[in-house]
Amino acid sequence: MDYLNDMALFVEVVKTRSFRRAAEVLGIPNSTLSRRIGLLEEGIGLRLLNRTTRKIELTEAGQLYFERSRRIVEEARIAYEELGDMVAQPSGVLRVSMSVDFATTYIAPLLPDFASLYPGITFDLDLTSRNVDLVGEPFDLAIRMAAPENPNLVSRAITRLSAQFYAAPSYIEAHGMPKHPADLESHQCLTMPSMTTWTVHSGQKSASIAVGGRFRMNSVGMIRRLGILGQGIVFLPERVLAEDLAAGRLQRVLPNWKGASQPIHAVTETKLVPAKTQRFIEFLKDRLRDI
Repeated sequence: MDYLNDMALFVEVVKTRSFRRAAEVLGIPNSTLSRRIGLLEEGIGLRLLNRTTRKIELTEAGQLYFERSRRIVEEARIAYEELGDMVAQPSGVLRVSMSVDFATTYIAPLLPDFASLYPGITFDLDLTSRNVDLVGEPFDLAIRMAAPENPNLVSRAITRLSAQFYAAPSYIEAHGMPKHPADLESHQCLTMPSMTTWTVHSGQKSASIAVGGRFRMNSVGMIRRLGILGQGIVFLPERVLAEDLAAGRLQRVLPNWKGASQPIHAVTETKLVPAKTQRFIEFLKDRLRDI
């Protein structure tokens, strides 16, 4: 059954795109890993990888073999975990991609408890807004505001967020307090390039406002900071601004209006996820239930 072991080695090499990094993850010498992959290619009778001094690339045969073998390897590992103590106490590296703003506001306060519950898990957190490739990159999980466009990926809602309006007292003093969402069209609004329209609700009433201003940015942290400095009205969840509200640096605007509840998604490559990933998703759903 050595070919199954070599299949797992091959999958790790492709995921990391490096013999050296794969060898480090697997805990075996680079030379041993290279030899095993060579023997695998000899046994199959086809070259699976094109090797250069800088990178490795899959051949056509290698791409087909990887697509089949990665699922076999993953399901075999999951089956092993489900029969062992790792279900109760999973271990290994948990690789998660999420935005820096969501991570620092919502996830960071929860990590100490999760780490204490599962001391065998270590964390590799990639804090970025880019849509990582869960198939081609070595991530266990991505946390995203939007559901994945790829229909082959699996999405689970872990919580929901709703935004409200806030501004610094200095901004209100200089520009006045808006009375209705339509008034925002004449105000400076701090927003993201992808959110030029704010849709809000108050009971049975709703409104969509085309907003603009001197500043647009793809960082919640920067929006918050400029809001504190009196540069415009922000439209963010209350949790993001809790400390500023308590300190009086920001105040609620249009308190009867708020944005629709939007789901936050935990996205994985497949429904069959390792125990470490499943425990983390379950933990987040439980702890983020009432935010």
